[in-house]
Amino acid sequence: MKNYLLISITGLLLQVFNLAHAGEVINDRPNVIVIMTDDQGYPELSIHGNPILKTPHLDKLAEASVRFGEFHAAPMCAPTRGQLLTGMDAAANGLVNVSSGRAFLKPELPTMGDLFRTNGYSTGVFGKWHLGANYPYRPQDRGFEESVWFSSSHIGSVSDYWGNDYFDDTYWHNGKHEKFSGYCTDIFFGKAKEFIENSLETNKPFLAYISTNTPHGPFNAKEEDIKALEELYDNATFPGKNEQLKSRLVRYLAMIRNIDTNVGSLFDFLDDNGITDNTIVVFLTDNGSIMGIRYFNAGMRGMKTELWDGGHRVPCFISWPNGNFKNIGNEVSGLSQVQDILPTLVELCGLKKPTPVSFDGMSLVPVLKGEEQISEDRMLIMNYSRMPGFINYPAPHGQTVVRKEGAAVLWKRWRLLESRELYNLDVDPLQKENVYEQNLQVVRKMEDQLDIWWDRVKDDVNEPQKIIIGSDNENPSILTACDWLDVFIDQQPQVSRGVQKNSYWCLDVAQEGEYEIELRRWPKEADSPIAGPCKMTDRNGEIGGTALPIVSASIYIGGMELRSISEKNPYRFEGLTKEVTPEDKAITFDVHLKPGPIYLHTFFDMESQGMIGAYYAYVTRK
Repeated sequence: MKNYLLISITGLLLQVFNLAHAGEVINDRPNVIVIMTDDQGYPELSIHGNPILKTPHLDKLAEASVRFGEFHAAPMCAPTRGQLLTGMDAAANGLVNVSSGRAFLKPELPTMGDLFRTNGYSTGVFGKWHLGANYPYRPQDRGFEESVWFSSSHIGSVSDYWGNDYFDDTYWHNGKHEKFSGYCTDIFFGKAKEFIENSLETNKPFLAYISTNTPHGPFNAKEEDIKALEELYDNATFPGKNEQLKSRLVRYLAMIRNIDTNVGSLFDFLDDNGITDNTIVVFLTDNGSIMGIRYFNAGMRGMKTELWDGGHRVPCFISWPNGNFKNIGNEVSGLSQVQDILPTLVELCGLKKPTPVSFDGMSLVPVLKGEEQISEDRMLIMNYSRMPGFINYPAPHGQTVVRKEGAAVLWKRWRLLESRELYNLDVDPLQKENVYEQNLQVVRKMEDQLDIWWDRVKDDVNEPQKIIIGSDNENPSILTACDWLDVFIDQQPQVSRGVQKNSYWCLDVAQEGEYEIELRRWPKEADSPIAGPCKMTDRNGEIGGTALPIVSASIYIGGMELRSISEKNPYRFEGLTKEVTPEDKAITFDVHLKPGPIYLHTFFDMESQGMIGAYYAYVTRK
């Protein structure tokens, strides 16, 4: 019940705070646009020396911004997004992984959306969310009034609408599925412009969070961008150039070209509406490049998911023509991080915040205004939950458990990785020579800071957050294998193949009552039988799905007393195992649930071929 109390207290504080400041004049405050792209690293900008890609509009933004040259995110996308929205470390805000039941932002924490909304801003999010697909983790639960979004790591994830493929897709729009026409990135920027126009009509400042799914895979780009990049690729010269690399790299870079085009169109829109000068624009990416190591890595080692700098050093540009910024167009030195963005925006916009709100990041306003430099004494610590790619069932001591020794500690140009490797970027930018033993005094100083940090987060860093079912805010709840604890199922092709994995959902029952639990292999929109193939495909015909010899379905609810009917098989319960016929698209179970935590396990039995979990479960309070 702890979460319910904290959610209620936080909500009450925000409501009281909002009423207390409702009469303030706010229409002279700056507007804010935050643009975050997905899997575009520091190397994927022509201003950073990319040998193929041309990004004239992003380069123009960089030249009009203060650029942070040593800016760091998490090495994976969802933890970065949680840090952006809360100003807190991933290990403190609860969102430490991209799936596996550990991609939920603690519900009691105010977000960027909450803070801007309670200060009288219109708030909107457009694109990738990845902070939880269910109540109380959705955009509408976290301060965003307008939302066009998809839930998990990429378009085509298990929790995404089945068959979405970047073109003419179905997204969540303010709590309902809606089909859109066009290319994903064009849609997200277009809906952001509509939101901005509506905000201007009501004379309210706005926060627009544009979070593209591109250039994350699958690499589905527009033909016009592919053709442009093919020509650029053919004319480029760089080590490792070959035809095998061309197809994949061209499509990856083509998606960034589309982002760049949309950024240019957005600035034309701001100019046309006369709001460029009073609009703060922040551009950053969510982790290191996924392709840089194969063609151009801007002098770094590593890629997404890795602790070398290529995994987490990303671009960050902050522009505000009316802000009296100094060093515009230049890269400022010193370690900065994604947790710094929210406290910076709070100060720039003069936001008031309820007293419980605290940040792990710092405000960069003195740096933006040229009044201070980032201290050389600053240390950054990043830690996150590793992917359990090879695990077929939940492993309590598996890779998803965050451990102190899994951290990276950054100080000046030193990099201490996993408490066993130390690199000095001043003489070794590619991080090839481990100088741990030769610099034990440096190691001790960095380990001391890590110890202080770990003592602060260790007690609840590995406590899973729970999806709330049976709430008036969401009924039914659509549960997907993305959120199975400590097991990785996050891609629709995994469901199509019928990978033999299983785990359980960590849930909180909001209200006592009768519940229907409906198990499916395929989501409702696919309209396919549990044991049969799925005929619904994407535009490339690549989703589909194979039949599996499923003969029965079972559930087990941990945390709830049930009566076993078999001493030989204590996991089979009366009424909770049912036959699956070839025609069945779903198997339903009726259970009475009381308020509090439960753990929902599901099983599809394939007789001699093993067992899988139900990739989809629809839970309805009757």
